[in-house]
Amino acid sequence: MKELNLRYPIGQFTKPENIEKSLLDNWIEIIGSFPSVLNNTLEAISENQLDMPYRKDGWTVRQVVHHCADSHMNAFSSLP
Repeated sequence: MKELNLRYPIGQFTKPENIEKSLLDNWIEIIGSFPSVLNNTLEAISENQLDMPYRKDGWTVRQVVHHCADSHMNAFSSLP
């Protein structure tokens, strides 16, 4: 069986050639709704599942969730 390359499970970032207001508005909406989407997703999984890595030698789901929270807090603290 062929092993999946899960290093970049959602793909690598490709910068758009033109970043327009509508694109920024969409990104802001995605970031703003992320906490509730994540919360709704996590309600459906068990404590044991939180401690499972999402790939071999990768972080656990719990670690990924904490990383997301840290990332969002760093974004807020970086505002001018």
